[in-house]
Amino acid sequence: MRKIGNLRAKLLIAPLAAFAMCAAFASSVRAQRTSTSTATTSQATPAKSDAPAATASTDKPVIVELFTSEGCSDCPPAEALAMRMEKQPLPGIDMIVLEEHVTYWNQYGWFDPFSSSDWTQRQMEYVGKTPKPNPYTPEMVIDGQQQFPGGDAQKAQAAIETDAHTPDTPVTITAASLDAKGAGDFKISVGQLVGGTPGDEADVWIAVTEDGLHSAPDAGENSGHTLYHAAVLRYLHKVGPVQATGFSGNARVKINSKWDRKDVNVVAFVQDRKSLKIIGAALVNLGS
Repeated sequence: MRKIGNLRAKLLIAPLAAFAMCAAFASSVRAQRTSTSTATTSQATPAKSDAPAATASTDKPVIVELFTSEGCSDCPPAEALAMRMEKQPLPGIDMIVLEEHVTYWNQYGWFDPFSSSDWTQRQMEYVGKTPKPNPYTPEMVIDGQQQFPGGDAQKAQAAIETDAHTPDTPVTITAASLDAKGAGDFKISVGQLVGGTPGDEADVWIAVTEDGLHSAPDAGENSGHTLYHAAVLRYLHKVGPVQATGFSGNARVKINSKWDRKDVNVVAFVQDRKSLKIIGAALVNLGS
């Protein structure tokens, strides 16, 4: 586990096999699978409230956020675990991974090409909810609530199984259109809010991730190694607030032509503004 300020602490990495041994894995269909197109910059726009809803999976969606860096030698095992979680989800659970590369490791020899100050700020918001705020990599956050070292497979499974028993706000996302320049409109529908903090407000977010990415750093702690990543976060935008009765609208996203369409996912999720708890999510793969 690596903390800001180049403090060194040993991360006890649970074997990847532990995640597989704790429960029988089953094949799982993603929260939403509909055909669409390919993202870098974007803009959310309001939409008519009568947008048709997509058919949702019966699997419980769980957002797994992994804060990581290509400059951190403790991070590759955690990313391997995240990839395993994507490919071998627990029965009845649809794990949606957002791999968020932070910037504070960029000063130690290797500039992470996938890093963003926005992802660093997002981690800071989570860390600020803890008694002793201290950001580190790799850190995993389950549905905006449970935080722990990202390579700990047993804690990951326990957190996911706990979250699986909590109520969920229904969310659907479908691709409405994609123009020749790669801009896409995605219809997002949110049902009546459940599972949030009483009296608090919630927001709809849209995220774009890309699977199958890898790098070969020639400097820093991972120099000479090939690094393979899970669903790397490419874009994140707040669409707007959710009323207690729900939400229906469009989000416009520009898809980068350099991204491999079959590996691009668009994720919609609802996050409680005060507690940061994620209370509903859905995913659409552009290559389906």
